[in-house]
Amino acid sequence: MADLSMDARARHPITLPDGQVHSNTVWLKSVIDHPNIEVGDFSYYNDFEAVTDYAARIAPYLFAGAPERLRIGKFCQIANGARFVTSSADHPKRWFTTFPFAVFDNSQMPYFSEAFSVGRDTSIGHDVWIGDGAVILPRVAVGNGAIVGARAVVARDVPSYAVVAGNPAGTVRMRFDAEVTALLERLAWWDLRLDQIGALMPVLASADASALRAAVVRYRGDGEG
Repeated sequence: MADLSMDARARHPITLPDGQVHSNTVWLKSVIDHPNIEVGDFSYYNDFEAVTDYAARIAPYLFAGAPERLRIGKFCQIANGARFVTSSADHPKRWFTTFPFAVFDNSQMPYFSEAFSVGRDTSIGHDVWIGDGAVILPRVAVGNGAIVGARAVVARDVPSYAVVAGNPAGTVRMRFDAEVTALLERLAWWDLRLDQIGALMPVLASADASALRAAVVRYRGDGEG
């Protein structure tokens, strides 16, 4: 079995059979330099148009110095048009008006400073697939291994290894039973070295629960990776 050959520092990780670099796919960590966005290794984004600012493309409302952060784990797969609508896009909902007067007239800031200073992070786990045009709304946490369907609007937290779809997004099914889900969370393969992940490929590219149990014992049985 050949070792995995992926360079986490590359900008464009796909080379087509004819040797041409596929410029529409990027490792997000290599193209985003934003103080409020954290991205793990090998998480990619694909777009059908040329992009000059990937942070603005995927999180258009998140500004530097905002009270919230966007965290994306390792090995995530983010399709064209997916968007993270972070807390800075929110408006006061308990007041008699939702209009952000202080944005247009700074003298009104005393009324709005408390509301504008509150922001909860948006968190995407590891090995998450976010489909074409999906929208993740403020303060959502998406668990490891989840699948977010195309055009889904996610307003609530998503459990690990759930498949969600629709508007508002609801759980369609769980990808695996409770035992397998627990084993995958225990294995946490995304935290292993790349050579270890390569050795695990026959297991990861299968649905063999017994092989998964053996992998957990091998890599996590003593609490070490």
